[in-house]
Amino acid sequence: MGSALFYHLTRSSPGQLLPMLLGKSLQAGWRVELRGRDAARMGALDENLWQGDGFLPHGLAGGPHDGRQPVLLTIEGQVAVNNPRCLMAVDGAEVAGAECADLDRTCIIFDGNDPQALDRARSQWRDLKAAGVSAEYWSEAGGRWERKQ
Repeated sequence: MGSALFYHLTRSSPGQLLPMLLGKSLQAGWRVELRGRDAARMGALDENLWQGDGFLPHGLAGGPHDGRQPVLLTIEGQVAVNNPRCLMAVDGAEVAGAECADLDRTCIIFDGNDPQALDRARSQWRDLKAAGVSAEYWSEAGGRWERKQ
């Protein structure tokens, strides 16, 4: 069973953190599903990933080569056909404990400056822990990413 890592953003945006996390996942040999809740938001993340430093191969779900994408951007309800080993969820996208069991890693990325996002992440933490998923909490409050106990 994989683990869930919760990333509490307070100084940066998902667009700043995702290239690093996605790059590390690809280096580990994992295909990734990046899941959100809104198609327009995922389109904006798509643009951000293309314009970042370095090449980060990815695609928006619904294209002819979805199954070959190292990183596939989806919205809730879409099936990631790229055989992901890692799931990254943004904007409170739903993540089920059962799907975490089939993955090597799950990352929940949330805006700690948004009270609704914070409440949603707390709920996801409780739900995943209740489903038996091992969870870790990461904070950037000190200026760099630190694992908290």
